[in-house]
Amino acid sequence: MQSIISSSPISPSNRLSYASPTALPSSPNLHFCGLRREVLRLSHTVSKKTRNHVSAALASPDNNGTPPTTFDYDLVIIGAGVGGHGAALHAVEKGLKTAIIEGDVIGGTCVNRGCVPSKALLAVSGRMRELQDDHHMKALGLQVSGAGYNRQAVADHASNLASKIRINLTNSLKALGVDILSGFGTILGPQKVKYGMDNLITAKDIIIATGSIPFVPKGIKVDGKTVVTSDHALKLEFVPEWIAIVGSGYIGLEFSDVYTALGSEVTFIEALDQLMPGFDPEISKLAQRVLINPRKIDYHSGVFATKITPAKDGKPVIIELIDAKTKEPKETLEVDAALIATGRAPFTKGLGLENINVETQRGFVPVDERMRVIDAKGDMVPHLYCIGDANGKLMLAHAASAQGISVVEQLSGKDHVLNHLSVPAACFTHPEISMVGLTEPQAKEKAKKEKFKISVAKTSFKANTKALAENEGEGLAKDIKFAVHAHPTLSEVLDELFKSAQVNVDEHRPVASSSINNVPCKDTVYLKPHPKGGK
Repeated sequence: MQSIISSSPISPSNRLSYASPTALPSSPNLHFCGLRREVLRLSHTVSKKTRNHVSAALASPDNNGTPPTTFDYDLVIIGAGVGGHGAALHAVEKGLKTAIIEGDVIGGTCVNRGCVPSKALLAVSGRMRELQDDHHMKALGLQVSGAGYNRQAVADHASNLASKIRINLTNSLKALGVDILSGFGTILGPQKVKYGMDNLITAKDIIIATGSIPFVPKGIKVDGKTVVTSDHALKLEFVPEWIAIVGSGYIGLEFSDVYTALGSEVTFIEALDQLMPGFDPEISKLAQRVLINPRKIDYHSGVFATKITPAKDGKPVIIELIDAKTKEPKETLEVDAALIATGRAPFTKGLGLENINVETQRGFVPVDERMRVIDAKGDMVPHLYCIGDANGKLMLAHAASAQGISVVEQLSGKDHVLNHLSVPAACFTHPEISMVGLTEPQAKEKAKKEKFKISVAKTSFKANTKALAENEGEGLAKDIKFAVHAHPTLSEVLDELFKSAQVNVDEHRPVASSSINNVPCKDTVYLKPHPKGGK
């Protein structure tokens, strides 16, 4: 499997690849796929005291501003996605009595509408792409003919995997004694949370982990059938002959990989002048050559989709484009379907933040470097934290989990600050793209500002033993240092970068690949993207 490895992160600002010139919508316009529906009825029970506890504070708003003197829990987490789940498990490990509140389903976006089902579809697209590449198969001595797929079986594979992981997460919480409380969580006051209709609990500390939802710009009408978000597309209810993907970030790229492997033609619509604007420019250029140009993909860059009308009465999906700079009309596209992949927006509506004088910023909950929530006056709200997509620091599932663990470390008496530059990101296309740290332009800008020099080392997979064995030599590693690697593996290219790293050399150095690696590594900590093999 080829890979493209870079030092470039996906920052919160890069997560929103706008399709129209409008700003992020205010919270009242956001809808979350059933989060408010209290449909989850897990068999795990909590004590009668906790389940039926309705204090005077619930009936008397004046009392909600007074912190309680006794607590039902050490920690209550609002949201049972990957971030909340990771925090809950670590809290139990630290001996904290923990409850987790979920108004939708365990696993949140990642498990049910994101990381997990998308990787199931990408696994299929990867196999299909290999089987359809006659030249590649013949080079390996294999003969394959008539590769095909069953759409419903593919969709079932994604759905079944999500269900399996959801059950596993639920069981892991139950096994460790985490109370799972069903209903929408609302903060009533300091250390007080309401869930469901009239249930009130108190906690020494509270973590907000409510995640995010697909961001749909104004002017785009989503019908869930021919104009869809990633939530709908992951169900794979049909494979269109021609689909427009609005936004060329990691979500759009992954779906283009799936759709083209299954036979669709794809048209990207990107507001900025280049595709994949959040990636390192050199990596983006290589990715376009490998992931875009050889496939049935065309694109329109520097344009906004100001209006998208779903297909109806035999008419196609209609997309009206304007120039992103001049706002002049460009052209109108007629396609079979449109996927809106313009990033994600925080889901923080209805949390009761006004009860503790917290004002969101474009929907995000303001936090400091320790994930402590900041109120409208700029003061820290005691005993309240926010992790994951809801705070907007780094909208990645494994970043949410890392933030949750960091918070629990603090609650256990250990000061801990997560270095977000050490958190990797990945795009699970074929080949994959992985990123960590600053892009080259960002690093140069920082070096110029802080008056130091940087070095840039690069190596390719063309002389990598494992890559050549798979006849997959297309790929690049850039700017990554400090690693020990097994032989033969694709990650050996990182070792070459380690060997070639030179401080105070402001130049690009090509690296000769070797096949033996014995460089020792000391005091190195690895954070891996989710979901990923070898986690």
